[in-house]
Amino acid sequence: MWFYLLIAVIILLLLLVLYYHSKLLDLEQQLQDVTFTYRSSAVKHGQHWEQFVPFMDAFGKVAKRENFVFIGMPIDGISFDDDGIKFIEVKTGKSQLNTKQKQVRDHVQKKNVEWIELRF
Repeated sequence: MWFYLLIAVIILLLLLVLYYHSKLLDLEQQLQDVTFTYRSSAVKHGQHWEQFVPFMDAFGKVAKRENFVFIGMPIDGISFDDDGIKFIEVKTGKSQLNTKQKQVRDHVQKKNVEWIELRF
């Protein structure tokens, strides 16, 4: 009698483990979906700011709005001001420079920039 009861408890426990395992897999998928949506919205938020920032008052302290040319990638834009050429990257929240943006920053800081004129 005890033997059958033990087998029934073991089967019940196995069924519970399988049930909760499937629930865990569903929750992991939901977490991945929410994480993707959050990151996607953060990227879109940053892209909107990139377009909007040149019209903010604070931008005027950095560069002249009318001299700003939006590029998008690898940096947001360049301002061709009378006092110099400024490479401008807009970041929001906790976003960081990507590898290509760091390379551009490093080249500018090292003054490793050239003027090339092509004639055809």
